[in-house]
Amino acid sequence: MSVEAVPAPTVRAETPGLWERANKATLAMAGVTVVLFLCFGIAASNFLTFGNISNLATQVAITLIVAVAMTFVITTGQIDLSVGSIVAFVATLTAEMLRAGWDSSLVIIVALLAGLFWGAVNGWLSAYQKIPPFIVTLATMSVIRGIAQLWTKGFSVPIDRRLYVARIGAAKFLGFSALAWIALAAVVLGAVLLSTMRFGNYVNGIGSQEESVRRAGVNTDRIKMITLMLAGLAAGVAGLLTAARLGSGSANSGQGFELTVIAAVVLGGTNLFGGRGTMVGTIIGAVITGVIANGLTLLGVSPFLTPIVTGLVLLVAIWINLRGRTFADLFAHLTRRP
Repeated sequence: MSVEAVPAPTVRAETPGLWERANKATLAMAGVTVVLFLCFGIAASNFLTFGNISNLATQVAITLIVAVAMTFVITTGQIDLSVGSIVAFVATLTAEMLRAGWDSSLVIIVALLAGLFWGAVNGWLSAYQKIPPFIVTLATMSVIRGIAQLWTKGFSVPIDRRLYVARIGAAKFLGFSALAWIALAAVVLGAVLLSTMRFGNYVNGIGSQEESVRRAGVNTDRIKMITLMLAGLAAGVAGLLTAARLGSGSANSGQGFELTVIAAVVLGGTNLFGGRGTMVGTIIGAVITGVIANGLTLLGVSPFLTPIVTGLVLLVAIWINLRGRTFADLFAHLTRRP
């Protein structure tokens, strides 16, 4: 007696929708950005004017340039706490070289190389000497700023406004500053590297499964060092532009800057433990930090409140990031009946 096999029912896999495939944290923060614009737009009559939007773009530009590079660092599972000190060092170096009569083109090259050098120091110590990047950059954060302070004795070094470097800080195109356009170029370059190039695949792979990437023949130590070098280079650009914008170089520049940059990256949905980076999210995060500072200033709130608000926002973002929840998930969890 033969027993016919009953065919198993065919199960069709459902194609995940846009919401399931999207980075939910990024979408949630995009919604928060819209709410912030609406709230500040209602509370401050001049918030949504073109003049203020242009000013906001300039304020966000410095943070965004470094945040683009920091996205690569955090996506690999690392951290860089020294970017604020590198900004101060390069700003001071730029002002000192200009005061000594150096040509502006040479000053720009040396300033960028200085940022790249400190990034390479961080990368070599952490990737090849196996010192945790948190410890390395915490130490260099103190060393780099200390050198700048020792050099200038804590005094600000003025820059002649007639020099080319100083004119970069005041230049505008289509109503927006040169700093904003440079930040836009950095974002485009970062997005191409992260999303379409092999380097971006390695960065994401190292953050999620470093050993698998290493066994595939990729020099993971070199990739991790390169990401920290990019952060140093970006901080060098930021230091140069800071000096150009302010018309001076100070060893006290960039105090707490690393907090703002990390907040921008994490707020945008980049996984704090690596493996998932988003350049669109980084833009959103940088805009959020800039809108908070700009909006509070227009409302006449004490500027000393801004770092407090930024720190609290970062704390909430990390809390949500670690749990993999969006604001909607968190609200549902909090309102759920026991």
